[in-house]
Amino acid sequence: MHIVCSHCFAINRIPEDKSHTQAKCGKCQQAAYSSSPIELTDNTFYRYIEKNDLPVIVDFWASWCGPCQAMAPVFSAIAQQSEEILFAKVNTEQAKQVSADAAIRSIPTLIFFLHGREIDRVSGGLSGSQLKTWIMQCLKKLG
Repeated sequence: MHIVCSHCFAINRIPEDKSHTQAKCGKCQQAAYSSSPIELTDNTFYRYIEKNDLPVIVDFWASWCGPCQAMAPVFSAIAQQSEEILFAKVNTEQAKQVSADAAIRSIPTLIFFLHGREIDRVSGGLSGSQLKTWIMQCLKKLG
C-alpha cells in the first residue's frame, strides 16, 4: 500500500502485513498517517489524492462560511473514527487553482476521491449521521 505522508507529502510504501496507522515516514520520520484532516494546498493537493491507495475525502471550505465552520468538528470527529479513509481540507480562499479545477460552486463541498478520481460529491453542511451515510454510499460505489 502507498500512503502519502501527512507532514512532508513523501510517498511511503507500507508492507501489506503492516498497519498504515503505525507507519513512520521514510523521509521525515514522523507519522505518515494522521487521523485528523490534513490541510491541502494548490501545491500538495494532487499528490495527496492521486498517490494514496486509501480513499480521500476532501472538505472544500472557507473561513467566512458559517455552515463550513459548523461542519468542521463533525468532519474531524468522523475522521478520528475512520482508519481506512483519509480526510483532508482545502481552504478555497487560498487554494484557488484546485478549487477551480474541482469546479467548486458552493461550500462546504465534500468530494470522495480514489486514486485521484472523483467518486462522488455532496454540497452543504452535513450532520454526523448524514456524513456517515454518505461515506457508506461512496464505499458501496467502490464495490
